[in-house]
Amino acid sequence: MDTDWGMIAIRLGLYLSLMLLVGLAAFPLYALREGERRDGVMLATKKTLVFWSGASILLSLLGFLALVAQMMGSSIADIDWQTSRSIIIETPIGAAWVVRMVALIACLLAAILIKRSDETRLATVLGTSAVALATLVWTGHAGATEGMVGGIHKASDMLHMIAAAIWLGGIAAFLAMLRIPDDGLWGDRLTVSHRALDSFARNGTICVAVIIVTGLINSQILVGISNITVLVDSLYGWLLILKLLLVGMMMLLGAQNRWRLTPGLGQALADGDTAKAVSALRASLLIEAAAGVVVLSAVAWLGTLEPTASAAMS
Repeated sequence: MDTDWGMIAIRLGLYLSLMLLVGLAAFPLYALREGERRDGVMLATKKTLVFWSGASILLSLLGFLALVAQMMGSSIADIDWQTSRSIIIETPIGAAWVVRMVALIACLLAAILIKRSDETRLATVLGTSAVALATLVWTGHAGATEGMVGGIHKASDMLHMIAAAIWLGGIAAFLAMLRIPDDGLWGDRLTVSHRALDSFARNGTICVAVIIVTGLINSQILVGISNITVLVDSLYGWLLILKLLLVGMMMLLGAQNRWRLTPGLGQALADGDTAKAVSALRASLLIEAAAGVVVLSAVAWLGTLEPTASAAMS
């Protein structure tokens, strides 16, 4: 089967935009104090949330059109709109897409219009974007799993993606916080960053635990422990191995950030010489972020391939 690089690219873009939207909206709620959300440390600005909401809407629309074109064996320009309407009305994928678009439009409106408080705006964006992210389950392998196992698979996959979004959004937020200011004046940002790193470490530990547990559930359903030895016989297996290795590397980098580099930043703040500590932390976060993007690329590709368990039974 030929690789559909266009579809993979769209899936990657949608995963990335939705996860950043969820993660960046969540970060200030658990990692920053009220006053910090209103000054220069605030990462989930109106402009940022509007951008990622709009990007997610466009990518979701493009993804649906590409899916319809793929099902029809035609180009997007030649889509039969009657077929598109049938998919929307009659299939779970179509229903999930409608829910996603409604949630994203609500998310965009919340980012633009809600002015009562940062907490209200962020909570609304977080809730609607999390719903939108969860609907991606129906465009992956979990959406094709039926019965009670299918219900478990869908719930597990939703938790898996939301936990990953909070983790990746936190990495992106800290990279922004630790970016060297144009005027060279950090103000209170490094002190806030150091304290926020502790909050992120606690929440990050919960996210990692959720990712591990749900990952094991999903792997058992899609691959099965009896098929582990045949992973190397398929592209699906190699991509899954790559994903697992990179996630393991990200966990090791996260542990280094928590137990060595964050305390190092605290000591540097006390000594008044932070350049080396900030540089080391930013380098570690950049590597972790790059690994995360490759993981999402693998996930986007895996969603277009037949799982190892299915291949083994066919």
